[in-house]
Amino acid sequence: MLLPWTRYVSCALKCFECRLGPSGSCTETKDCPSNTQCGSFRLTSYAGGTKTDVKERGCAAAEECVQASVNYGVIQNLITSKCCTSDLCNSQDAPEGSICPPNGKKCFYCDGTNCTKTLNCNGNEDYCISRVTAVGQEVTAKGCASKQICSAELSALIGEEISCCQGDLCNSGSSTTVGLLLFVTPLISLVLFS
Repeated sequence: MLLPWTRYVSCALKCFECRLGPSGSCTETKDCPSNTQCGSFRLTSYAGGTKTDVKERGCAAAEECVQASVNYGVIQNLITSKCCTSDLCNSQDAPEGSICPPNGKKCFYCDGTNCTKTLNCNGNEDYCISRVTAVGQEVTAKGCASKQICSAELSALIGEEISCCQGDLCNSGSSTTVGLLLFVTPLISLVLFS
């Protein structure tokens, strides 16, 4: 029988926490806040035929445990996670994401200063990106994104606002600031891996 006061005591969850280097080992641990879980995360970026893979482990809010992608035409980022709720359960890597086939949805994307090119969205990319506000600066960045990328909860966690719309080619507004794809990609990696 539990004593009355023990029902409300919440023990901290202990999770591995690190950015995985070439060795792939992670031995650092952290006591996480009671409203989080352990997570393994992977950001796979594809740009110009080059693939980069960043893996990290740590404490995670429920909103960070996503399978999502964002596609800017010349750069595509896949975010995968594997979350769990027991001590040190995040010892395994998140699964590797793969580029899914086109889903029939179309959005505009920017190629240099030309933001009128059409992009076929893939997999669960069911929204179009029309604008990103990061570090207080509004940037025109167009492309396809999963619903999770556009959520207010994820925006609050990452400190940037990604404006999205639903419907084919709904992101056709004019642009004044273009070509920040190389800026947005590192921000998204910082989102889930900081």
